[in-house]
Parts: sequence; structure tokens; C-alpha cells
Amino acid sequence: MTSARLRVLPARADGPPVRVGVFGLLGSGNLGNDGSLEAVLRYLRAEHPDVVVDALCGGPETVTARYGIAATRLHWYRGEYRTASRAGAIAGKALGKAVDAVRTAAWVRRHDAVIVPGMGVLEATLPLRPWGFPYALFLLCASGRVLRTPVALVGVGAAPVRDRATRALVRWSGRLAAYRSYRDDLSRDALREMGVDTSGDRVHPDLAFALPAPEAGAGPGPVCVGVMDFHGGNDDRPRAEEIHRRYLDGTTGFVRALVEDGRRVRLLTGDACDAPVAAAILDAVDSPLVSVSEAACLTDLMAETAAAGSVVATRYHNLVCALRTATPTLALSYAAKSDALMDRMGVGDHRHPAREVDAEQLLARFRALEKDAADVRQTLAEHLGEVRQQLRSAFADLSRALFPAAAPDEPRETP
Repeated sequence: MTSARLRVLPARADGPPVRVGVFGLLGSGNLGNDGSLEAVLRYLRAEHPDVVVDALCGGPETVTARYGIAATRLHWYRGEYRTASRAGAIAGKALGKAVDAVRTAAWVRRHDAVIVPGMGVLEATLPLRPWGFPYALFLLCASGRVLRTPVALVGVGAAPVRDRATRALVRWSGRLAAYRSYRDDLSRDALREMGVDTSGDRVHPDLAFALPAPEAGAGPGPVCVGVMDFHGGNDDRPRAEEIHRRYLDGTTGFVRALVEDGRRVRLLTGDACDAPVAAAILDAVDSPLVSVSEAACLTDLMAETAAAGSVVATRYHNLVCALRTATPTLALSYAAKSDALMDRMGVGDHRHPAREVDAEQLLARFRALEKDAADVRQTLAEHLGEVRQQLRSAFADLSRALFPAAAPDEPRETP
């Protein structure tokens, strides 16, 4: 996507400051989403410190408290993501769609540009309804086009979408955005196959790789097992409970086998909805060797993976954290994006399908990972240097697109 199509942000030595909005399911309990936001905020504060930033997001109170920016609730109807069964709730949701169209346009109008920071906003690898976030993203991109406020989809994830309504909303959101970049080639290819011209779009590593990594722990660390409230994808609804039970039973059996070997296990989550899964495993294994992390942000999660001897993880940003800290990692892969990430980091051999978690097979793959641990650490360290350089270049490209008068050739390393 060339910057020529953007309405570039003016330099304002005098007069009101440039206003940039960030948009998404931020502050809602998903650590990966918030990590992408943090990476973009670090970039803006390092390279464009005079820009005023605020958010339209799922958890405005959390975003304001954690990141110190003003924030507005994404949806007018507070029960947006609860199942509506009563007439009043159904009416509230329907009214909310109309109100949100006005609210979104009014919010966009107050900004010179809007950034959607990372996240899988153009995919349906987890269950979702078209009138939920896909509709909200469409409202944002349509408002940006009508009001001539550029909307930049930065480092986002996309995947093939079968549901016709969701697919249409994703396609039009992509078309109406003024700038697009993706976290992997699969995402760019998926959007192109949905009818969006991606010939000028950029691919770069996930934004969370731009976050600083803590020092590795001293001595033998625990095995970190990242768990997920996994029920399959959008097309797996009829089999959702079967998929979840198999995943939970297999993961529990794997943790139990580690404990029987005398290994310490640290359970990681990446979203508030994962907590019951961790609690179920903790109760089933019932051992002082098993504990649950209380990480409240992606930085905390990286500290956990840095201190680990090895990681087995399902949720995408659990994998990112483990790979960012060069910790030997086995992916319980639930979508093509996980496979693509492992391949990109040179460790694609170390993965197992999340839909087919068998404790014995998983244990065998884990032992192979630990046998290869030294080589895995070296491979990850080599790829991380490339990843950081690619992200510096990607942020420079975004600066040239949105802030051409102030953009350096290459941004500095974000603090």
C-alpha cells in the first residue's frame, strides 16, 4: 500500500496537535491484543512524541489505567458479547448497531489517523459472529473512508473466512482501509483471495516482537504450559465441546506425566477466558509442582517464558512470548498462523495439532524438543536479530505513510 493514497498528517508547529486513535478489543483481557497496543504506543512515543493518542476499545478503564491514554468504550450496548435470548437484550443489541455507527463516525472525525494495532482482526480462527467485531471494524474503516481519516491496519492477522456475512465485512474493511500490513504471508494471501488488492501491502513479524525481552532466568526453570479455552474455530461449532474435551484431557494428561517425572510446571494463560482451563488442570493434577501464572500483561508473560526451561503453548501470543525470549518451544498449533510463526523462526519441526492432543504423543514431541534445546535456542537467537530489523523497517514505513515530514529513515530501537 503506497503512502500516495493516504491523506498525510500535517506538521503542526503551531495550532492543535496531531491526534491519532487506536482501535480494537484492547483492555478486554486478551494479553496479545494489549501487547500489540503497547508495541505501537512505544513506537509513537519514541518517534512521534508530540502526537496525542486515545483509544476506542473493549476495556477503556484498563487501557487508561495501564497505558495512560484516554479511552472510549467500543460498543454502546454493554452486553454486546453476551448471548441475547430475551426480547430486551435482542432489542438492545439491534439498537446498539445503529448507535455504534454514529458513535464510531463521531470518534473517527476527531482524529487525523486511526491505527488498528496488530491482532487477528481479519480472521475467524476462533468463534465469532459477523455482527460483533467484524461489523465494528467495518464501521471504522467505512467512517475513515467517508471522513477522509486514514485507517491503518498495522501488522494484522487474516485467514480464509467461510461465513458469507463475515467474509463480506472482512473484505470491505480491508478495501476501505488506507494502509495495510500483515504479521505473515498467509494473512496477506488470505485477504487477496477475498478480493482485496494487496500488491502494495507489507508483511513483517508480529508487533509483539518489538517489545523488550527480559533476561533469561538462571538455573533450570519450570516447564511453562500455555493453555487456552480452545473449542476449535468458527467452522467447528457443532463439534466445539468434543474438541474442547479432547484438548483439555490431553493437556491434563501431559501435565500429569511431567509431574510424575518430578518436573515443575507453570500454567500460562493469554486471555481471561483461559483461567477456567488452567484451574481445571490444576485441580485434576493436584500437585504442589503445578502453579498458575498471574501475568497481567505480555511483558509479564515474557518474564515467565524467559525464566522457563522450555515452553509448550497453544495461544498465539504465548508462542510469540516464548520465541521472543529464545526459549525452546513446542507449539500446540490451532491455526495456520501458529505453523507459519514457527516456520518463520526456524523451529517448525516442533509442533503438535491442538485438535489432536494425545498425552503420550505430546510427551514424545516434548522430549524431542528438550533433546534439541541448545540448537533451538541458537536458531531462535539468530532469527530474532532479523525480526527486530524487519520491525524497525516496518515502523519506518508506517512513519513515512502517516508522518512524512517527521519520519526518519529508520526508527530507533523502541525503549
